[in-house]
Amino acid sequence: MGYQPRKRSPKGAIHHYKKSLNERGKYGKRRRCVSCLIKEETPIATKKEISEATLKRLHTLGRQRFGSSPFNQHFDRWLSNVTAVLNEFKANPNIGVDDQFVNELQQILATITRQLEDIRKNEASLDKEVKNLSDSRYRLKLINDEYAAKINQLNRSKNTQTKRLYIIIDKLKKDQDFVIKMKTGFFRGISNKKREYKEIAIAQELNERQTELELLLLDFNDRQEKFRSEYLKTREPVLEQIKDFQKIVDKSEVDGSLEERWLACEALADSVNAFLERAG
Repeated sequence: MGYQPRKRSPKGAIHHYKKSLNERGKYGKRRRCVSCLIKEETPIATKKEISEATLKRLHTLGRQRFGSSPFNQHFDRWLSNVTAVLNEFKANPNIGVDDQFVNELQQILATITRQLEDIRKNEASLDKEVKNLSDSRYRLKLINDEYAAKINQLNRSKNTQTKRLYIIIDKLKKDQDFVIKMKTGFFRGISNKKREYKEIAIAQELNERQTELELLLLDFNDRQEKFRSEYLKTREPVLEQIKDFQKIVDKSEVDGSLEERWLACEALADSVNAFLERAG
């Protein structure tokens, strides 16, 4: 991650946090000028107080979680808060930082700034992925709508044509029953030859219409299967795109900077402790 391993704090190192940096001092008995009173109301924090407060604030900033995406909108403010904590520590006249400490801080801050900038760019690219996801979903909707429209139109055509044939077949069956009744003697006014001719003609037409119906149903089934095959073939790559884009977009709901920021603050805290150990 760009940071050195943490060093074990020596015996006697600062581990607890005490009073606030803003603890008010007491007034003297003799009168003083206004500027003197202001200075006494906010006395300069001791080395121990400023060290404890700095470590506490660094640990707090290292654990800070940002509410919602885009998380990069919080980066500048977070960096500013970290820098302010360190500047307050360095500015305290009781501290007296050395060059090694200053260099370490600069390196750590430069590293986390670069890392946050990389994360910022990644989050910015997510906007494009969100649009890609939206476009892919819209394209899938168009594919689904087109398939549904084709199937509905096919079914309407199927119902219209099969209904016509069912009506014809039903009428032919009734005509066939009528001829059969003529053969049984109910209608003796028609010759046997004529009845036979009529029966054959009806049976032939009935057979043709039934064959036509069967072929029509097979044709509709073939066309429906063709539509479905084309639909699945067109839909599959779009579904894969949606799945891939969704995985990328889901990452945008997780603050990818949290670990880096925590490591940076821990490294800064280690530098503070190392400096305090050197300073004695």
